Amino acid sequence: MKLSIIVPVYNEEKTIKKVLEKLANLDAGVGKEIIVIDDGSTDGTCEILRKFQIPNSKFQIIFQEKNQGKGAAVRRGFQEADGDILIIQDADLEYNPEEYEKLIKPIIAGETKVVCGSRFLQENPNLYRRYLWGNKFLSFLISFLYRVKITDAYTGYKVMSKEIYKNLNLKSNGFEFEAEITCEFLKKGYKILEIPISYNPRSIKEGKKINYKDAIYGIWTIIKLQCKV
Repeated sequence: MKLSIIVPVYNEEKTIKKVLEKLANLDAGVGKEIIVIDDGSTDGTCEILRKFQIPNSKFQIIFQEKNQGKGAAVRRGFQEADGDILIIQDADLEYNPEEYEKLIKPIIAGETKVVCGSRFLQENPNLYRRYLWGNKFLSFLISFLYRVKITDAYTGYKVMSKEIYKNLNLKSNGFEFEAEITCEFLKKGYKILEIPISYNPRSIKEGKKINYKDAIYGIWTIIKLQCKV
């Protein structure tokens, strides 16, 4: 059993080395490969990635010439992955890789094929209000349209078996990818198991990139996909 860790990164020179060091030292109870997709970074991220090596692990770096967006980077990583389980790891230290084991356990046990980490199933006092309510609305919209209960549609921790990815029709390039992949899970009839996770958010000043425009694109994506059901 092998875990493919997909790391999309764009202009994260302050955090990428720490994230990769965490992943290098991680023991999730299964084998692992780490696939980093640099999405056209213009700061010092590329230089850091070129120098970084992880012994005793499959470590692959893909450099995209132009910034295409998180969705495009993740899809490229999925295409390169050869593990049995896929997980997305943001490069900004907001999500803690030490929680992998509890996220992949239900998939290994055959209880489900899709797991999402939810920041709202336990207390995370550091959540910024505008992101909190934006995500809650998008989660409500998906829950209403697909008649399920989703608490965190825009979570960065989405975990699935490799066979699930092959059945998904993913096209989004930007942050609306988060809404698209959640809707695709549900459209294809896969039950999403949500598991509580911790969260250490950063502000726009600290480098957070998602904004209100991404929420609008997310709403449009959700409605568009629902019309295609």
